[in-house]
Amino acid sequence: MAEFSLIESIRQRCAHLRDDVVLGIGDDAAVVAVPPDCELAVCTDTLVAGVHFPRDTTAADIGWKSLAVNLSDLAAMGATPAWALLALTLPTADTGFVEGFADGFAALAAEHGVSLTGGDTTSGPLTITVTVHGFVPKGRALRRDRARVGDTVWVSGTLGDAAAALRERDSNGDISAESHASLRARLDRPQPRVDLGILLREFASSCIDISDGLLADLGHVATASGVGIEIDVLRLPASPALLDRVPMEQRHALQLAGGDDYELAFTVAPERTSLLQQAVARNAIPITLVGRVVADSGVRALDAEGRVLELPRAGWEHFS
Repeated sequence: MAEFSLIESIRQRCAHLRDDVVLGIGDDAAVVAVPPDCELAVCTDTLVAGVHFPRDTTAADIGWKSLAVNLSDLAAMGATPAWALLALTLPTADTGFVEGFADGFAALAAEHGVSLTGGDTTSGPLTITVTVHGFVPKGRALRRDRARVGDTVWVSGTLGDAAAALRERDSNGDISAESHASLRARLDRPQPRVDLGILLREFASSCIDISDGLLADLGHVATASGVGIEIDVLRLPASPALLDRVPMEQRHALQLAGGDDYELAFTVAPERTSLLQQAVARNAIPITLVGRVVADSGVRALDAEGRVLELPRAGWEHFS
């Protein structure tokens, strides 16, 4: 499959039309128009086979996830997605893989009105780099450095499913088909919380997406804001599949340190929590109160007696 044929196959599937794309795929650079009174939020992520996703992941799921992890970063900034760039490195020019990848990428792009405006292709170990651009009203971007002592700490969705999928995949144990499919879907097709991020511009003092695990990511918020954060482990939201498959002690470790959740963790001033709950209820967005911001440093997970929870080594850190 020649490079230009490969690019054309991707373009046909992913170049969603937007009025603000003046010149898209096919020239030396894209030309786009940024709306007035908005700032541009830009982020990029690279996924490497066997490092960021299992090698048996389908092409369509890789395409979906490569965009999803970037849209999750935009969600954490409160930005509305607009455009994407794709750099695709392939070991072989595999027509079926490229078409499947593009279909998965395009499916999520269509959900969020994202237009692929350009990129690059090359030969080498399977590696995908995606850059996304989004809009946020001037001065309204969510940040990591504005959590304040007394704020409440929240997370969206449920935590630990993606890490549990890897744990069960590697354990070769007795895995129910229904539970395994539910957990694996969270690993392969995370759902970026774009709508919640936009809503949180009205409520959150700080925000981050959960990619490396709740403790690690909230650690970035604590450091940037100069505060401490306490998490009540019994409050951590869990899916029915996780509750069914994983004992409590292991479940807490997965939820706190497993990673790949791509949910949002955010802080809210106490006087804003009631209004926040009303807003998310109207929009049917699941969120859970899990902790508090304190006058300290770092992040601590506390058990039912208020003792600091010591986590065992995970053992699922690497894909294979």
